[in-house]
Amino acid sequence: MNELDEKIGKLLSTGTVIPAHPLALNQHRKIDTAKQRRLTRYYMACGTGGVAVGVHTTQFEIRKPSVNLLETVYEIAAEEIAKASLERPFIKVAGICGNTDQALKEADFALKYGYHLGLLSLGGLNNWSDEELVQHVKIIADVIPVIGFYLQPAVGGRVLSYNFWRQFAEIPNVKAIKVAAFNRYQTLDVVRAVCASGRIDDIALYTGNDDHIAGDLLTSYKFNIDGKTVEKRFVGGLLGHWSVWTKSAVTLFETIKNCVSNQYINCDSLLSTGIEVTDMNAAIFDSKNSFHGCIPGIYEVLRRQGLLDGNWCLNPEEVLSAGQLEEIDRVCKSYPGLTDDLFVKEFLLKDKMNNGA
Repeated sequence: MNELDEKIGKLLSTGTVIPAHPLALNQHRKIDTAKQRRLTRYYMACGTGGVAVGVHTTQFEIRKPSVNLLETVYEIAAEEIAKASLERPFIKVAGICGNTDQALKEADFALKYGYHLGLLSLGGLNNWSDEELVQHVKIIADVIPVIGFYLQPAVGGRVLSYNFWRQFAEIPNVKAIKVAAFNRYQTLDVVRAVCASGRIDDIALYTGNDDHIAGDLLTSYKFNIDGKTVEKRFVGGLLGHWSVWTKSAVTLFETIKNCVSNQYINCDSLLSTGIEVTDMNAAIFDSKNSFHGCIPGIYEVLRRQGLLDGNWCLNPEEVLSAGQLEEIDRVCKSYPGLTDDLFVKEFLLKDKMNNGA
């Protein structure tokens, strides 16, 4: 069983910002490797604690034989991180999905390129029983340390029971869980299961609830377990929303951490900011249309900033919804303090000097 590097494990458990890495395409819907590399450099420049590659934001279509980009995007990000020679820990998370054979193959790719953890999606396994899913996770966790992933049904996930998460949390090489249920009841199931599992101090909780980012990070969950009150918090985020306006996300995350460590000073203000973040997320994720325009919405923001050339997706039918452009216009004008346009402008100038195009 592969053990997690001590410094990486400490950063993971302390909490950090981990953006989900997009896929840079040209107008022919082929990978633009220069822009792909630049995106990785952007996330490092923003001060994030890691990056997640091969996940939903990278587009699941990269796994199709006709596209075959999964190993490529793993490799590109890993090379850029290695070139940066960072003097701080930086968590490399590889998205892993599919049946057991496919997931094992993807785990091997991830280890080949030095990824520390696998974000294990159970999407597409909707007919599997809880017991079959738990056995699947155990097999993958024997190969690579695992981050669990509660993906909302609207984008390919499934509802998972408290009993499943209780068994899941007891698997020794599960190191964290990303909760992206977009549902308070289902989020509660995960946190309570971890608290009851006996591994409360071994599993880090990361919010993937892009509709409730600040709220998750500010909330202390308390439960009575066997007559004792136990407490658990979300320590960081692994988010598609944080793939845009990332420098501001890092700043907000640090502000929230300082608020919590200082007896919740200015908490009211942060809760209000959290509503603004949710409004921005509704626009880029296209919540009113069941998230149809989620990925092109992310790419559109990056296009406007000059980090991408277009909002193209591998699936030609995956496009912005009617009215989504106007919604993105609205939130950008309404909440300029939550964007990072000036930072990106300066980053692009420096990056061009150091790396060319």
